[in-house]
Amino acid sequence: MKRIGTALILSTALAIGAFTGCASAATTSSSTSAQASSSAAAVVESSSSASSATTAVASATGGVIDTSDMFTDRDLEQTADTTDAKTITLTSGEDVQIAEEGVYVISGTATDVTITVEADDSAKVQLVLDGASITNSDAPAIYVVSADKVFVTTTSGSTNTLAVTGAFASTSDDNVDGVIFAKDDIVLNGLGTLTIESSDNGIVGKDDVKVTGGTYNITAAGHGIQGKDSVAIADGTFAITAGTDAIHSENSDDDTLGYVYIADGTFNLNASSDGIEGDAAVQIDGGTFTISADEAIEGTYVQINDGTIDIEATDDGINATSKSSSYSVTLEINGGTITINMAQGDTDALDSNGDLFINGGTVDITAQFAFDFDGQGQLNGGTVTVNGEQVTELTNSMMGGGMGGMQGDPQGGMSGGPQGGMSGGPQGDMGGMGSRGGMR
Repeated sequence: MKRIGTALILSTALAIGAFTGCASAATTSSSTSAQASSSAAAVVESSSSASSATTAVASATGGVIDTSDMFTDRDLEQTADTTDAKTITLTSGEDVQIAEEGVYVISGTATDVTITVEADDSAKVQLVLDGASITNSDAPAIYVVSADKVFVTTTSGSTNTLAVTGAFASTSDDNVDGVIFAKDDIVLNGLGTLTIESSDNGIVGKDDVKVTGGTYNITAAGHGIQGKDSVAIADGTFAITAGTDAIHSENSDDDTLGYVYIADGTFNLNASSDGIEGDAAVQIDGGTFTISADEAIEGTYVQINDGTIDIEATDDGINATSKSSSYSVTLEINGGTITINMAQGDTDALDSNGDLFINGGTVDITAQFAFDFDGQGQLNGGTVTVNGEQVTELTNSMMGGGMGGMQGDPQGGMSGGPQGGMSGGPQGDMGGMGSRGGMR
C-alpha cells in the first residue's frame, strides 16, 4: 500500500522513480506549481539491470506522487525464475488451488476453471502464463483471496486469453467482478500477450495494481483496469475498450489513496466514460497515449510531466475536479506533447474546478472552449496553440473571454479568435465565437 502527496529526496542511485521537490498537493501554491520541473531524472535500472528483460523507470522531478519505492526489483523483472517451478496443465471443470508461495507455470485451454490463490499473507506467488486460455461463464479466471503479492507473468512470445462471458456470480464476502480479481497486491508483467474479455471488469485489485511490462488487449463492459489504492504502470502495451473507465483508481475509505501513476508505455484507450481516472491524483511522466472517451483524463490533482498524448473527447479533454479532500484541485502541465480535439457543444479542452497551470510542453487544442478554471489560470511556459493560433495567456471561458473592441467592417460579422475576442460591424450579424467569451 502506497500513500501519496509527500516528497522524498532521491537518496540513492538505485532508488526507482524517486522525486524531488514534491509538496503535498493540498498545500501546493501557484509559485510551486509554476516552478515544477519538466525535466526527467536519469533512467535508473534495478540492480539486475544486466538482464535485457528488466524494465527501467524514469520519473520527472516535482511529482505529486511519491514513487521512491513504487516498484521493487522483482516487479520490474519480466521473466520468472522457473528453476523450482511447479507445472500446471489446465483441464476443463477442474479448479486450481494454490496455497503456498512459489512459481507456477500454467498452460492449456479450458472452460469453467478458476485459479484461486489463497496463501499466507507473507507469501509471494508467481503465476507464469505460458499459452494459457480460460473461458468462464460467471467466475474469475484468476482469483487472489490472500497473499502478500501475486505476479501474473506472460512468457516470451506466448498468447494467453482469459474471459468471462456471463454475469458474475454473487459471493458472500465480496463483489467479485473481474476476470482477474485480487484482494491483495497484484503485479502484471512479462514478454507475452494477455487478452482479457469481460462482461464486467477486466482486472480488479482491492489493493495496488501494478503493470511493468507485457501486451494487454482488454475488452470490458465495466472498467478495463481498476485498483482501489492505486494503479501504477512502468511500461507495457495496452489496447483497452471499456464500457466505463479504461484505467480507474478509487478508494472510498481513504481519499489519500486512489491514484494513477504512469511512467511509460503505449496506450490505446477507448472508453464510454473516462480514459484514465484517479480520484486522488493522476501523474503521467511518459508514454504514448491515444485516448477516445467522454473525458480523457480526470482526477483531483492531474499532473502531466512528459509523454505524447492524443485526445478525442466529448465532454472535457483533461479535467481536475474535487474527488479527494486530501488534494487541492489542480491541473498542471509541465511537459510533453498534448493534442486535444474536442467535440462540438459545451465542452472544455482543459477544465479545472481549481487551478490551471501550464509550465512547459506543447499543447495543441482544437475546441470551441479551450480553458475553464475556477481558481488561478497561469501560462508560465511551453507552447500553447488554440485552433491554429498560438496564445500567450489563458482566457477563462467560464468567466468570459474578453469582449475586445467592437470594430466594424463592411460585412459586420462578429467573429471570435481562440481566446474569445469579438469584433462586430455596423450590420451586427453574429458569426462564430472562439470561446464562451462574455456570453456565459
